[in-house]
Amino acid sequence: MIPESLVSPFARRACQRHLHFGTPRGDIQVPAPNPDRRYMLYLHVPFCVALCPFCSFHRVEFKEDRARLYFDALREEIKTATSAGFRFHELYVGGGTPTVLPGELEQTILMVRELHPLRSVSVETHPADLDDSCVARLTSAGVTRLSIGVQSFDDRLLGEMGRLDKYGNGAQIRERLQGLAGVFDTLNVDMIFNFPDQSEASLLKDLDVLVDDVRPDQVSWYPLMTATTTRRAMEENLGAVSHKREGKLYRMLTRRLLAAGYQRSSAWNFDRRSGVLDEYIIDQDEYLGLGSGAFSYVRGVLYASTFSINHYIERARGGRTGIVRKRTLNLRDQMLYYLLTRLFSGSIDLDAAEERFAGRFYRTLFPELTGLRLIGAVTKDRRQLRLSERGFYLWLVLMREFFSGVNNFREEMRLNIPAERTVIAPTPATRKGG
Repeated sequence: MIPESLVSPFARRACQRHLHFGTPRGDIQVPAPNPDRRYMLYLHVPFCVALCPFCSFHRVEFKEDRARLYFDALREEIKTATSAGFRFHELYVGGGTPTVLPGELEQTILMVRELHPLRSVSVETHPADLDDSCVARLTSAGVTRLSIGVQSFDDRLLGEMGRLDKYGNGAQIRERLQGLAGVFDTLNVDMIFNFPDQSEASLLKDLDVLVDDVRPDQVSWYPLMTATTTRRAMEENLGAVSHKREGKLYRMLTRRLLAAGYQRSSAWNFDRRSGVLDEYIIDQDEYLGLGSGAFSYVRGVLYASTFSINHYIERARGGRTGIVRKRTLNLRDQMLYYLLTRLFSGSIDLDAAEERFAGRFYRTLFPELTGLRLIGAVTKDRRQLRLSERGFYLWLVLMREFFSGVNNFREEMRLNIPAERTVIAPTPATRKGG
């Protein structure tokens, strides 16, 4: 088996190459949609009451007045994208913590529902926002999937993460989750493994609580991910991160969840039944991301929105999206992105891939596909490529490095906020809104 120590550096270099967006530009408009396609809409709400040391997502400290202005701007940007011709059939709201203002979130989701015939709505939250009032607003808005960031039920680890006082102890979180049984079509619990201080006994205890007590419809169990900007804070609070035992812990949790009746729907996602995937990029060829810090992928182009909250509000009020950077992928890079995201689910339909890329997929990626078969990462079953057990862990490592690369890009975007505002001046109509 190829060791993790060789896979990670290779994946890291590839991500650095693909996630280079160049300098900010002031002329990027809403991407032109395909009129025959229905898109997945991602909305980013970056506000958090507590900033966890391990998290590199775009998040800022919650301030109510600023958050209300942000939700107003987000609704304006949704109208702009709708006017540009986008039609949405799925909605995913992430953060940050989208439920910091439940009423604003409800209003936003209902507005999207009025404009588009949504078949599913997924929302992220944390354990402290599971009171009756918030849950009532989510159900009123038609949320079909609720994803709750728990990370661990171990009070010692929760304390190291700075979550114990803010979100409650493990027993309190377990009780709140049990109270949500049957409320939503899909209840997902986000967990993390491979904390520096996490023992095997602690991981097994987390598994017992989930499988025996909570029994959620879906579990997403991520490996601990680092980024350049969060490494110091992470080491101060959690300890130095090592991947030496990551594979062993991954095999432990996989065996336990599969034995409990869960099905593996991706390298780190497990379902009791078929449902909405936790990583929407897996089954969405294209998607539009709105909100500060959101990413989009439309017609072979990756787009990134401003990470400045004030700048984002200015742009949205002026009838523009928050998009300030883009990277056009060549055809081969589009195929590699397709391979990375599709195989993450465990298999890839070669006929669908050939149709997607005009019959050029297999021959273009022949070296990569042959290499994966030679190392035992994939098997070919007629017109399907499937990940082996070895391949699932390999793909977990690849996706861990991919998202770590995205996290590093997020920090680059934050550092470039002053340059971005120099390049992209606010319009006269919105100059007072900053």
